Amino acid sequence: MSGPIPSSIDRGEVARFEAIAATWWDETGPMRVLHRFNPVRLGYIRDAACRHFDRDPLKPFPLEGLTLVDVGCGGGVLSEPLARLGARVVGLDPAPTNVAVARAHAEAEGVPVDYREETIEAVVAGGERFDIVLAMEVVEHVSDRSAFLATACRAVKPGGLFFAATINRTLRSYALAIVGAEYVLGWLPKGTHDWDKFVTPEELTADIEAGGLAVTDVTGVVYNPLSDRWSPSRDKGVNYMLSAARRA
Repeated sequence: MSGPIPSSIDRGEVARFEAIAATWWDETGPMRVLHRFNPVRLGYIRDAACRHFDRDPLKPFPLEGLTLVDVGCGGGVLSEPLARLGARVVGLDPAPTNVAVARAHAEAEGVPVDYREETIEAVVAGGERFDIVLAMEVVEHVSDRSAFLATACRAVKPGGLFFAATINRTLRSYALAIVGAEYVLGWLPKGTHDWDKFVTPEELTADIEAGGLAVTDVTGVVYNPLSDRWSPSRDKGVNYMLSAARRA
């Protein structure tokens, strides 16, 4: 029998996010950018999942019956709306304060989400597999991206989907996501991101294909300061999202 899968958790990153855990649901606080970005990633996941699983995205619960794991769920900002769409959601986060905040908010809202202070490595080692696996704004914060993605891909059931959202490693992303967002505009706490951990679409695709999945889409996401809105784009120079599928 194989032993436990080594964790790819970066404890420094965990501590950084745990320090601001109480602000997860404050739409005017450090997580403001995430709340503004949330509708774009939620729509991307919903629409791709409905196409893949032959569902109607306009129905009240288009993801009903599908199992989903949100890796690095934080305070549950994405887990909750996905559960509202009918998915059976497991939210994983290694930071106990994040899990406590997520559980309290979900209970107050009456939204059923199974939040766990666990890693995807532990869940996969326990034999669980899911229709949909999410790694949204996570891969740039782990200690070993390739190892993390190999495990995340193993968590996808035959016929299932994998989604990721991250930041491209370009000069423009350094200027906008680090200098601009952290130091000039103050959108994010200083030190939130490490440019060396940013990943290009080609690198992310290679890791996912090595995990046995086929990448089906890569979509950029851009911010319009005039409308204060994020939207999908062909421009993948800074933020982008990706979907991949495992054969049935």
